[in-house]
Amino acid sequence: MVQDVHSRPDPPGPPADWEDLDPRRWLGLSLVLVAGFMDLLDATIVNVAIPSIQRDLDAQYASIEWMVSAYLLAFASVLITGGRLGDIVGRKRMFLIGVLGFTVASTLCGIAPTPGVLIASRFLQGAMAALMVPQILAIIHVTFPPEERGKVFGLFGGIIGSAAVAGPILGGILVEANLWGLQWRPIFLVNIPVGVIVSILAWRVLRESKSPTAAKLDLLGVVLVTAAVLLVIYPLTEGRANGWPLWGYLMMVSAIPVLAVFIVYERRRTATVGSPLVVLRLFKARAFDGGLLVWLLFQVALGAFFFVWTLYMQFGLGWTALHAGLTAVSFALGASPAAGISIQVLTPKFGRKVVMAGALLNAAGFGAYIWAIHHYGTDITSWEMVPPLVLSGFGFGLVVAPITDIVLSGVPTRDAGSASGLFNTTQQLGAALGIALVGVLMFHLIAQQADGSVDEVEPKLRADLAAVQVTGQQQDALVQGFRTCVTDRANATDPSATPESCRQPVMGAPNPQAAQQVAKVLTDNGTEANAKDFSKSFSIGLGYLIGALIICFLGMFTLPRRATYDSTMADT
Repeated sequence: MVQDVHSRPDPPGPPADWEDLDPRRWLGLSLVLVAGFMDLLDATIVNVAIPSIQRDLDAQYASIEWMVSAYLLAFASVLITGGRLGDIVGRKRMFLIGVLGFTVASTLCGIAPTPGVLIASRFLQGAMAALMVPQILAIIHVTFPPEERGKVFGLFGGIIGSAAVAGPILGGILVEANLWGLQWRPIFLVNIPVGVIVSILAWRVLRESKSPTAAKLDLLGVVLVTAAVLLVIYPLTEGRANGWPLWGYLMMVSAIPVLAVFIVYERRRTATVGSPLVVLRLFKARAFDGGLLVWLLFQVALGAFFFVWTLYMQFGLGWTALHAGLTAVSFALGASPAAGISIQVLTPKFGRKVVMAGALLNAAGFGAYIWAIHHYGTDITSWEMVPPLVLSGFGFGLVVAPITDIVLSGVPTRDAGSASGLFNTTQQLGAALGIALVGVLMFHLIAQQADGSVDEVEPKLRADLAAVQVTGQQQDALVQGFRTCVTDRANATDPSATPESCRQPVMGAPNPQAAQQVAKVLTDNGTEANAKDFSKSFSIGLGYLIGALIICFLGMFTLPRRATYDSTMADT
């Protein structure tokens, strides 16, 4: 069996039978996990700072959306290429290039003087992350023997669960602290010391590794696969803001023939020149193709959840970003320990039953959340969300760590980068698809439920108006204007925008003081109607996500009962 060629003067890389394990591999692991945490943090942290960025740079909402989507588009489109570049030129080298590039891009984001510069810097940041992130799983795969990977992937799963909720918390703290009057900029500048320290230590600690069979980069393959990914990701990311135009659907459909051409070309290149961008033989393994399918379905459900959950807490209940972020800690409290015990204790005994139980527990957590919303209504508190979030997070942790091990267990070390790139791209595609689908559903439900929410608050609204001496036709006119405002807000593309119908002055009040009282009545009841609207819509959306997780559970029957190492795909 031929393992990867490792090149480092002191000490040499591990031989084929893992007899010369790197004594500093656990320190190296901590470095790559910190880099992975930094990437996951930056993928979410910007959402918290949107209002501050919008005010400081005088940015339009379309520009704000691009600040978020530029990172995702660059990241998703470069991941497969980044993974294969690690196989070709060296995983340590590409990791260092990615970390340093990410640090430089973060600096440019932090000092950006205009929305355009920030968007371009975010695009560069996503591209550099795509060079860095695939090397994390690849380095783990070639550095740790099979018997240690369980513990490693448990730590990796815990990092994923923690970073997903740490971004909003750290972002909220940094924005509210307004360090040195920099407002939102520290959310990017904080990456500078972390990136520099990780780069220096990684250069000294990590061993180099590369594939002996991946001689050169498949440039045409890069063009084809990048085009296929962008044809799917771009319309999913920008579709809702543009009203789901025809060109978006045409782009997604056109990705199918592009992908078909890519597969035909990769097969021909494998048979002739060799060194394909994507090693198609990886898909011959049941663990790999079945695992990617399950991972895609799971990311659809979880990507959708995190998106609508944020909308519900911030735009529905009116919580601050920091309040919402601190609430999310309970999800991580379930996810982190579950990721550890799932792969170290449970999976060796029960195999794929662990990930199947995880999917069901996640679904049960969503079901408990639906009950809590109906029971507590719009007065729900963070503490009342803790039980369903911990349960959901625990189920998440039972899936995310073992599935990584199952998907990559039979991958030969020479193709670790290619496999890692595919794994991470699948994650991004699933999340983008989930956000797009649930976004359509959620905003449709919000618009659909708006009238009913007004009906629910109308008796209290009329009583409050009567209490400030507004009756008869004047009251009817205000109630009708109130209904128009609530429904217009529910139909708005930008949930943070204030529709023109909500800006109309209070007419017919006997004096300015009465006008202020009426305005307060309308505002308070509008907040309540909006909260009811989002609560009902989020509850219905959770029902669909439970269905998605059940489909994911059924898909898990395609997985092997246990992870197998270097079986039919072993290096020969």
